[in-house]
Amino acid sequence: MRRFSAWKTDNLWRIALLWLAMALGIKGAMAQPYHIRAGDVLRIEVLEDPELNRSVLVTPDGRISVPMAGTMRASGQPIEAVQRGLAGRLAAAFTNPPNVFVSVERLADPRLDVGRAGAPELISVYVMGEANSPGLLKIPPGTSVLQAFAAMGGFTKFAAIKRIQLRRAAQIVPLNYRQIEAGSQAAHMKLREGDVIVVPQRRLFE
Repeated sequence: MRRFSAWKTDNLWRIALLWLAMALGIKGAMAQPYHIRAGDVLRIEVLEDPELNRSVLVTPDGRISVPMAGTMRASGQPIEAVQRGLAGRLAAAFTNPPNVFVSVERLADPRLDVGRAGAPELISVYVMGEANSPGLLKIPPGTSVLQAFAAMGGFTKFAAIKRIQLRRAAQIVPLNYRQIEAGSQAAHMKLREGDVIVVPQRRLFE
């Protein structure tokens, strides 16, 4: 009987240790930080200057562009690292180190992973910078540049609408919205899968 009691106690200890190990493993897995991916949309807020608050797209090459901070790599990094990087880049513009908060506003669409079979019904175009609705734009094939401008809700008051860029692989096509409004042939340019529309911030007195 004593032998059975000792065996029972020993096994109870083993079960307890197993549960503890499982619990610690789950806790460790949950503590793993999220690493940003291309296609994610990040929300950036600067406590000291609300005009810098915006949503930014992580472009296919893994970068984000923020006024006064420039372009920096975000893909593959945890949110805290991007937050620290932005705060460091913006510090020179403030008397005291700014309070920068970064969060994931929208996750990348998993359907955009490379290697999926079949032709998509919609194409994916990325919009970044001073657009009213930056991020991933799902549009029908054959959509023109002007139609895409409408789909992204136009531009913010900070947009340099004469210096818009259409980035297609290694090619950069300059777009002037004023000329497009006036009937430029660029208005009828058809967008392709993976195109990136970049709307830069207006310079002083521009």
